[in-house]
Amino acid sequence: MYFDLNYVIEQVGKEKGIPKETIIEALEEAILSASKKKYGSHLDLEAHYNEELGEIEVFQFKTVVEEVREPDMEVIEEEARKQDPECMIGDAIGIKLDTSSLGRIAAQTAKQIIIQKVRNAESDVIYNEFKGKKGEIITGVIQRVEKNHYIVNLGRTEALMPYKEAIPGETFRQRERVKGLILDVEKGQKGCMILMSRTHPGFLMKLFELEVPEIQEGIIKIIGAAREPGERAKISVYSEDPDIDPIGACVGVKGSRVQSIVQELRGEKIDIIPYSRDIAKFVCNTLAPARVSKVYINEEEHSMEVIVNDDQLSLAIGKKGQNVRLASKLTSWKIDISSESEVEKTSKKIIDELIETLKVSEILARILHDEYLRDPKDIAKLTPEEMNKITSISVEDCRRIIDEARAIMVQKMAKAREEKESAEENKEAAASLTETTEEGGSEGRLEEEGRESEASAEGTNIPAE
Repeated sequence: MYFDLNYVIEQVGKEKGIPKETIIEALEEAILSASKKKYGSHLDLEAHYNEELGEIEVFQFKTVVEEVREPDMEVIEEEARKQDPECMIGDAIGIKLDTSSLGRIAAQTAKQIIIQKVRNAESDVIYNEFKGKKGEIITGVIQRVEKNHYIVNLGRTEALMPYKEAIPGETFRQRERVKGLILDVEKGQKGCMILMSRTHPGFLMKLFELEVPEIQEGIIKIIGAAREPGERAKISVYSEDPDIDPIGACVGVKGSRVQSIVQELRGEKIDIIPYSRDIAKFVCNTLAPARVSKVYINEEEHSMEVIVNDDQLSLAIGKKGQNVRLASKLTSWKIDISSESEVEKTSKKIIDELIETLKVSEILARILHDEYLRDPKDIAKLTPEEMNKITSISVEDCRRIIDEARAIMVQKMAKAREEKESAEENKEAAASLTETTEEGGSEGRLEEEGRESEASAEGTNIPAE
């Protein structure tokens, strides 16, 4: 069993990528378990690998005593001195056991433990290797096509690619090569599970990184990407060197670089967007090819109102809202698109209300509208100094307008309170009326039952005795 154990340990370690110490530990545990099964689990046994002999040695430890009372745990001093001449009373001495005669069941147990330990160790090695590759592109071969997913052979292990992580409309056959992003690496009871994806925005970003040397060198940076797999994608790029055009570098000569990515993504259209630190300009870039007229930014709600010419509205929104949806994902801002004619109608209504309620001029109402101060509630929160910075009118006028807005809010709150109280009174009155109706109905039923009883009694003939 042990004559070539050093060679076996070395070969298994190389093939599986498992440290030599882990294999030795598995062997020691397996032989120890088998020995306990043969000799008894109550014994004090230890297993050690002897590299010189190339075998696992099992020792039974006993305490040296003058008189043996428990033969399995104790040994007489005279017998112990044959093993170790220098041993003393109370010492623990290890006696080597013969493991060559382990039974078939014990040997089978040892085999199962070794297989399980090696499998666990291999799983740990694979997990540690691939967890550092999360977010990287990997290429494999389709090994099996199952009900809801593909099993991809990566060489040392397998990956799982659900159908939903494949680009819509694409199918793979057995033994076909496939490229994907390592989306997640998990370690479970059945080993290491690697999840692949071809629909994640990170897959698009990594494909550009592979195709564009300037991105690998760090001259051009990818800021973000948004995709609707198989249909359209947007990717934003930025150049650290002002002399290098990030768009041209990503497109390549005659579109060679971007075309290879489009082919890999099954014809997915890709918009390459120049990144800008000015968020309004960046949003305008993401909505290309539509031309933007105005942008209103609402920092508090992290949203933007984008105004375009009437003839640019459908282009800005895109097919089924695809263009604006991707732009919103890419910028992480909520984007509302309106045409100039629609905005003019809505704005006029709001401006007229501000003029009427706050008693301000049309110019000031337009300034308040453009600064998203379109409701008395928002204006009432300001201080005169804050409003002065926004509108450039005098502090006194600002105070008057804010007081007017607060007065309107007080009136609204009072009206809302009255309506609430009125609704509660109506509810109580309705409940009271229901109770009265139920009581009246009950009394009516009792009177009717009484009349029926009297009529029954009158109509009954009682025979004389």
